Amino acid sequence: MSTLDETDFAHLRATIELSRRAKAKGNGPYGALLVGADGRVLAEAENDQVTSGDCTGHAEVNLVRRVAARLDSATLAGATLYASAEPCAMCAGAIFWSGVKRVVYALSSARNYALCPPSDSELHLGCREVLAHGKRKVEVAGPALEDEAAQVFTG
Repeated sequence: MSTLDETDFAHLRATIELSRRAKAKGNGPYGALLVGADGRVLAEAENDQVTSGDCTGHAEVNLVRRVAARLDSATLAGATLYASAEPCAMCAGAIFWSGVKRVVYALSSARNYALCPPSDSELHLGCREVLAHGKRKVEVAGPALEDEAAQVFTG
């Protein structure tokens, strides 16, 4: 795992705030942010599964959909995707195919599942495991700031 710096923590806190906004709208408490190599925020997204009625409306997938058509592959290859929780298998696949080179997340999948009511929709497959099967290397860092991210679920 790479070492995180204060900029990484600031971006993670921004995703946690996005997760609060998603929860306030009645959606799952998840947020994602894409930051370019120059440190500029390129896009942000929230989970909108409930309000959109789309089971694929995870924050990371929504983010990838927003940026895929408007950003070139070089920009995506230099970008970092920050997520309030560890990306699921679906989101990890979307991140991989987008060309993003780095993922940083706050809340681990294990802790995320422990905070949610049990469901038949659980797929216990972490993003590291999914991304490790790709030919292109994607750096993964996390969990970090887990207690702060978990407060959105319990607060």
